[in-house]
Amino acid sequence: MRFVFGGAYQGKLDYVKETFGIKEEEIYNCTIAEEPQRDEASLPVEIDFGKKVIVHLEAFIINCLRRGMEAKDYLELHKEEWSECIFICTDISSGIVPYEAEQRAWREMTGRTMIYLGKEAEEVTRIFCGIPQRIK
Repeated sequence: MRFVFGGAYQGKLDYVKETFGIKEEEIYNCTIAEEPQRDEASLPVEIDFGKKVIVHLEAFIINCLRRGMEAKDYLELHKEEWSECIFICTDISSGIVPYEAEQRAWREMTGRTMIYLGKEAEEVTRIFCGIPQRIK
């Protein structure tokens, strides 16, 4: 498994597509769970690990938070299914600590999940200004 992270709009998905020759149909976008017509109780808290790339993991994490689930626990439970995946997550840990409790909890859960994936990954890459920096 590979883990790619970085700030918003830094070129994470472009890097993965170019480096690994990924096509659109090989990408699972976790933001599909944020459809405005759905109520929170019906938001999916699952990932299609049949896809090579899982993008916007931070959106999956907030859906888990809103359902009272720990995202890291879900990933641990399905570990055998994602051994060949590439996870992409926006790093939301920088900047001012959010005022709203939910936003702080999301930031903390995202951090725990990123730590877990960083430990499990064979390769971890940070993207900044479109430039990849391999850190593991």
